[in-house]
Amino acid sequence: MKSMKMMKKAQAGFTLIELMIVVAIIGILAAVALPAYQDYVAKSQVAAALAEITPGKVQVETKMAEGTAVATADEIGLAIATKRCTKITAVIATTGAGSIECTIQGNADVTGATIKWARAAASAGGAWTCTSSLVAPKDKFVPKECK
Repeated sequence: MKSMKMMKKAQAGFTLIELMIVVAIIGILAAVALPAYQDYVAKSQVAAALAEITPGKVQVETKMAEGTAVATADEIGLAIATKRCTKITAVIATTGAGSIECTIQGNADVTGATIKWARAAASAGGAWTCTSSLVAPKDKFVPKECK
């Protein structure tokens, strides 16, 4: 009976080695997860910046149908600066050629980079293309439609 009581006391908790192993596993998981999370955050910031300038394309098409040039972002209903764009510029000529550009504000990987919708002249079809100033290895943050 006495040995049974001693056995129960010996199994009362975790050993120091077991706790150290758990802490080491958590540390390894954190070391892998944090960089992946930072990449995810940067990618979402670039996508949000693109989403903030995309509505301007519709207004540009309306202005082109009216034969009016665009000189500033506020002429097409965009703010000059937003949460994800420190500066938004829009310049579209009456020929239809021009661009809507955002200077990105976010974490250190993407701050200061630009993302742009460029429109070809009406005579060339007036197609929109997306480009970014982010280059390898940071181009992994750019949405697929901009690559």
